Amino acid sequence: MNYNNTLSWMFSQLPMYQRQGNTAFKKDLTNSLALSKHLNFPEKKFKIIHVAGTNGKGSTSHMLASILQEAGYKVGLYTSPHLKDFRERIKINGKVIRKADVTNFIKNNNDFLVENKLSFFEMTVGLAFDCFAKQQVDIAIIEVGLGGRLDSTNIITPEVSVITNIGLDHTQFLGETLPEIAFEKGGIIKNNIPVIVGEFQEAVFPVFEKIASEKNAPLFLASENYTANYQSDLKGSYQQHNIKTVVKTIEILKGKNFNILEENIKQGLLNVKNNTGLLGRWQLLNVNPKVICDTGHNKEGLSYVLTQLQNEAFDTLHFVFGVVNDKDLKQILPLFPKKATYYFCKPDIPRGLDAIKLKLQCASFGLKGETYSSVQAAYKEALENASDNDLIFIGGSTFVVAEVV
Repeated sequence: MNYNNTLSWMFSQLPMYQRQGNTAFKKDLTNSLALSKHLNFPEKKFKIIHVAGTNGKGSTSHMLASILQEAGYKVGLYTSPHLKDFRERIKINGKVIRKADVTNFIKNNNDFLVENKLSFFEMTVGLAFDCFAKQQVDIAIIEVGLGGRLDSTNIITPEVSVITNIGLDHTQFLGETLPEIAFEKGGIIKNNIPVIVGEFQEAVFPVFEKIASEKNAPLFLASENYTANYQSDLKGSYQQHNIKTVVKTIEILKGKNFNILEENIKQGLLNVKNNTGLLGRWQLLNVNPKVICDTGHNKEGLSYVLTQLQNEAFDTLHFVFGVVNDKDLKQILPLFPKKATYYFCKPDIPRGLDAIKLKLQCASFGLKGETYSSVQAAYKEALENASDNDLIFIGGSTFVVAEVV
């Protein structure tokens, strides 16, 4: 099989959560453990930082990778989902793996993958671990896909576990309350391994304290005693939360004999995009008119993004907006500005919510606009309507952003 055929086969094996929704969720690590054994335990051959959380885990993971690259380490980076190219999920020193790495992995392990009915996500995690081991990375940043406790990545023993924050997202899998979700994400806390919590949240911090205490895991709060003032090329005021988490994580690594200088931290934070190729975080796509996109898509993520929008200067706001069909719109639509022209569209995936249905739901929250046949059609219309002093924002879903970056 060539690369495109290989990808098509992977996507079709078992439903993939990002595209299909809850039918893809597996409450079991059996397959991940079996694949690890089949591959001769690749995840034991390099050091790891494990990153979970509702928001910020992608930016945090990329910042950490960037700093460690600046410090001279060979760094693996596993994140999800991808925006344009599947291989964005698996990078070494900011470069995506080769197409041949994907096709050879599937070809060489095909019988095992088919026989054990591995899901897309389980295969992809195995591929990442296998590539990192073969390329002899010094350390890998491994971002949790969904939850933590039962996520396919949770077969590892990291140097440090990181939980950025907890919000109400993926409640159909992780629980309906913040403490329930915190319990799932706290599942990455390991015996005697330090854990860093990015933000203090009264409803969930006791959950982490309890798990950490039971596992004798030293617990750190990133915002505690933080006095530095680092800047980053990842814009958006919400990144300050992530920077605190990253700086605390680096402090723990330095205590474990990692050689990371102050200059590595500064340069790493200032060159995240260049070092890692990260896309879609408060990303500027055009100057006149100003066009910004952001992948924030749940209540907490959108709250940060929409607050940031209020700090922008513009005459008229044009909002290209699309979501997936399992999004709880009653939770997020009250956050949205009524003084904006909306361009409703459906991201081009099976889970995309029909633009007409989206328009109807938005109307009951005073959000007005027209529907368009695609994200690109909506963006094109917004560009035609906007003057140089206007602002176009594109968001609501990772998959909307994927079509414009």
